Amino acid sequence: MVNGIGLRQTWCRHPGSSGPVEAKERHVLPFPNIDPIAFAIGPIAIRWYALAYLFGVILGAGYGYLLLANQRLWHRGSPPFPAKDIWDFAFWAMLAIVIGGRTGYVLFYNLPYYLEYPGQIINTLDGGMSYHGGMLGLMLAAILFTRSRGGNWLSSLDLIAAVATIGIFLGRIANFINAELYGAPTTMPWGVVFPTDPLQVARHPSQLYEAALEGLLLFLIIRVATHIFYALRKPGLVAGIFAIGYALSRIAVEFVRLPDVQLGYLYGGWLTMGQLLSLPILVAGLILVTYAATRRENPLRP
Repeated sequence: MVNGIGLRQTWCRHPGSSGPVEAKERHVLPFPNIDPIAFAIGPIAIRWYALAYLFGVILGAGYGYLLLANQRLWHRGSPPFPAKDIWDFAFWAMLAIVIGGRTGYVLFYNLPYYLEYPGQIINTLDGGMSYHGGMLGLMLAAILFTRSRGGNWLSSLDLIAAVATIGIFLGRIANFINAELYGAPTTMPWGVVFPTDPLQVARHPSQLYEAALEGLLLFLIIRVATHIFYALRKPGLVAGIFAIGYALSRIAVEFVRLPDVQLGYLYGGWLTMGQLLSLPILVAGLILVTYAATRRENPLRP
């Protein structure tokens, strides 16, 4: 699969490697081999990946409710919208993630194929969700929803940043269960032989690296920022911290994660599409942090 669903990766080499790494027993951790299908109801199969999306939104909305209800965390005690509205926004968020994720994959990762077969664009069963596209869709939904409530749209991006790590963590765990988006060959003792790998060599479990960095670690950093340093009182600051943390984590992990099979490495054989798409996110994060940290209050503004 690529970014969730679909094409399997078959790249067997990585920049700087001399060839495939043999899966010696002392270098391999057993793959848990969990069925990608969580359960089935008749002919309908419910996959862990779909559940990761669903529970990412539900748990994110629940955590978002707690943040919104704690008004002292926010700029001038005013969250972007009332806490009770988070469940309405959750519906917007689910649609935005799916539509944005699919659109991003079509545009960034496999546009020639979908131009040739446009009917496959809506065939999500066959693959393709982009985290960058889903993130952009979610941001747009947050801005539109908040503006309809008369709130501060920068604070809505802070809210999204504070809860998005939950969905990222669950999504990467689902990638690991699906044995997709794995890394380059490795001799490290935590290398994993994935059942979908045609070479059957020990590889970096890059999905777990991303779950730890983009999910767990970034959640803890933002939690400290929001509840100890009251970063939500400076609109845009938490969103900037998230953007910087996500971009740096993604860029770092991409050095040991295999590129998408239909793209390969870009520009000299080392840059990946994931890294390329993360660069503007990094720049945007730096701009947001700078703006939030240096912005002066207008005493005449309510």
